[in-house]
Amino acid sequence: MSVIRKMLQRAVISAVAVVSLGLLTGATPRNYLADGKAPLPVGIAGYTFAKFDIDRSIAMMQRLGVHYLSVKDIHLPLNSSQEAIDAVLAKYKAANIQVYTVGVIYMKTKEAVDQAFDYAKKCGVPMIVGVPNYDLLDYAEQKVKEYDIKLAIHNHGPEDALYPGPGDVYERIKQRDPRMGLCIDIGHAVRAGTAVDKAVKEYKDRLFDLHIKDVSIAAKDGKAIEIGRGVIDFPALVKSLNKIGYKGVCSIEFEKDMADPLAGIAESIGYFKGVMAAEK
Repeated sequence: MSVIRKMLQRAVISAVAVVSLGLLTGATPRNYLADGKAPLPVGIAGYTFAKFDIDRSIAMMQRLGVHYLSVKDIHLPLNSSQEAIDAVLAKYKAANIQVYTVGVIYMKTKEAVDQAFDYAKKCGVPMIVGVPNYDLLDYAEQKVKEYDIKLAIHNHGPEDALYPGPGDVYERIKQRDPRMGLCIDIGHAVRAGTAVDKAVKEYKDRLFDLHIKDVSIAAKDGKAIEIGRGVIDFPALVKSLNKIGYKGVCSIEFEKDMADPLAGIAESIGYFKGVMAAEK
């Protein structure tokens, strides 16, 4: 085993131990971003907590020491009043959780586009993670300009007729307003045949957000698995993110054991932070 590989292994084991200790004891894990051990903020994609209400999802985020959230309409419906939105956002703020974006929001009609941008404005976020149909891209671009809210289009793997991989997004927005970009879901991207470390560098000018996960195999049948146990080359990914100076959030989207995900999320965050610490 090479010296570099040994260093990475030690860093990963240390990070997993820190996060797991917080999970078991209820203590808040050390903030790697604040103490300079990791260059990128780690968040949670709201779909991770699809089986839980807001209060229980907040409690898990606090135990994990995660402070960035991409809120999903499961927890904050798109048709919510301003008063209802303010009440939910106040809960997150009280828990020291920053809602930095909303989504994934599907946009199949002009009305859905209107609703998404109005919702994002009410939530006070600068970005929507969305999936607009091709025939709505012109209209979505108008709304991006009108609201000055970014639109990060999400890829959903080989099953997705619209945007299987990040390249399918980029080709449709590269000549559009610079506030139209990508939320690369790295698990779905790998299942669609994309080398995510290369995609990050290739599409760096439009990379706004990341959904971080691992998959069992790099094929359509790949299943969600704890980060570090699958096929994605996380050291290569982190090197690419560091090289391009990525300024966004790395949101963990954990889609395994969704009725009891806490241990898997903790392991995934620990591994990812360990890789970041080793690659810094």
